[in-house]
Amino acid sequence: MRHLLAGVALAATLCAAPFAAQAQEQLTIYCSILEEQCRVGVAAFEKASGIKVTMVRKSTGETLAQIRAESSNPRADVWWGGPGDSHIQAAEEGLTVAYKSPNLPELYDWAQRFSEQSGNRATATYLGALGIGYNTDVLKSRGLPEPKCWADLLDPKYKDEVQVSDPNSSGTAYVFLASLVQLMGEDKAFDYMKALHKNINQYTKSGAAPVKATALGETAIGIAFMHDMVTMIADGAPVKTIAPCEGTGYETGSVSVVKGKNPEAAKKFVDWALTAEAQKLVGADLKIYSIPSNKTAPISPSAPKLSEMKLINYDTAKYGSVAERTRLLKKWDTDVKSAPK
Repeated sequence: MRHLLAGVALAATLCAAPFAAQAQEQLTIYCSILEEQCRVGVAAFEKASGIKVTMVRKSTGETLAQIRAESSNPRADVWWGGPGDSHIQAAEEGLTVAYKSPNLPELYDWAQRFSEQSGNRATATYLGALGIGYNTDVLKSRGLPEPKCWADLLDPKYKDEVQVSDPNSSGTAYVFLASLVQLMGEDKAFDYMKALHKNINQYTKSGAAPVKATALGETAIGIAFMHDMVTMIADGAPVKTIAPCEGTGYETGSVSVVKGKNPEAAKKFVDWALTAEAQKLVGADLKIYSIPSNKTAPISPSAPKLSEMKLINYDTAKYGSVAERTRLLKKWDTDVKSAPK
């Protein structure tokens, strides 16, 4: 009887061993792309890897603030999505660690250069150009012209008709701020934003909010990434999107390994996120029209044509630095957001 019980106990131990090993493979991902992309991507990664994932979706600025607040006791293992400026700031603050994925050679040159600039502490997963989106029905009903340039948005006719997010919480809006500084020079850029402030109806927390508001007709004009506007157009919204005539900046959407408790599982996720299959799944398959970083991932014919835009030479390293980002955000709070209308 004793031998029988011992055998049963041994068998139970052997059967439980794989489950115990599997239970150790856990991952917490802070996600700053669209909610649907986060959910679909996490589910696919769990199925492919067997790793159990806890996912939290927040905007870029909120995620950076949370990772910073938790630095003494990290909860996240991966930060997925959001403009590279914020990822570079996290790297500079020592919140993320370097990881050079074996899938890096599969990426476009622009993505590989970004990884080098970040010291391999952030890796590009997509690129998206900043632009203007507008609801054609709303403009027509109010007798407003269709804007073509950044300068057009200063027209008094657009008072309370323009929406953009807050750069303190939104990576999209910080790219807007940094792009204008690089395009116009700092003094002229802040003069522009102070003038635009008179036409802003709301500074939203999330960069995606002006996209949805424009599609629903809650605002006539939204400033956001063009590929997000194209998603609304594909869903039937009466929206057009343009790259402003003066030129525009762009985001290098990124993924980073947070200095967390499950680094090996985190690296597996980064490897997965760089594959063509993963980028197709959370990109073209979901009618997301950003430019994937993997050279073999499909690009929708409806995606904004980068070759037809005046793209600035966006300096991610400079404008992602702690000092420059902190300085510009403080100046925006004082000179723009607090200005009277």
